[in-house]
Amino acid sequence: MICPHAGYMYSGPVAASAYFELALDGKPDTVVLLGPNHTGYGSALSLMSEGIWQTPLGKVEIDSKMANDILHETSIIDVDELAHRYEHSLEVQLPFLQFIFGNTFKIVPICFLMQDYDSAVEVGRALEEVLDTTNTVVIASSDMTHYEPAKKAAEKDQAALQAITDLDAKRFYETIETQNITACGYAPITALITYANGVCAKAKLLNYHNSGDITGDQSSVVGYAAVNFKKQIPNNPSK
Repeated sequence: MICPHAGYMYSGPVAASAYFELALDGKPDTVVLLGPNHTGYGSALSLMSEGIWQTPLGKVEIDSKMANDILHETSIIDVDELAHRYEHSLEVQLPFLQFIFGNTFKIVPICFLMQDYDSAVEVGRALEEVLDTTNTVVIASSDMTHYEPAKKAAEKDQAALQAITDLDAKRFYETIETQNITACGYAPITALITYANGVCAKAKLLNYHNSGDITGDQSSVVGYAAVNFKKQIPNNPSK
């Protein structure tokens, strides 16, 4: 899924669109969380491989085995707790997951300070290798265009979202660059598209709104999108 990570009063209803779909799909054993590094702390690509994250809804354990398997598949991710210590883009996803599933799932958090195309694709391909036989959900945390008039933000975001739903990682990344779209988690999204292509998924835009829909001020908004990716189950001729 792609989910936003702003304050719940602004982006919560959009995020809930994705989590509603996830609730219908069933409980995952592990959730891989991909998000941008807003703080600048820590390594360029940072993963936590052990420990517990705690919210007011309880404690969630890190899936150490899966984390180490991902580290084994790529040389560009570091184990670095500092990058996650003050970062909100991943932790705000946990209360949604805990509300649906309790604390019976595990997480693998990966934080992107470095957001170049090649690194994002490498992370996506590593996920394809590691998650093959697992019951895992991948969530890319990102807000869309920041601080532009609502009409202009929507035009830019729709171009990026079209590339996402077409599962075209390269076109998505080029759209971000050429149209100067200020989506903060564009590398996590690129990694997710790469992974989705590898597992033959299809993408669907569930919801798009902006902060002005809450504040009433459409002159300078932040866009929020929810996108669902589902693996396509091949027909089994033996059945």
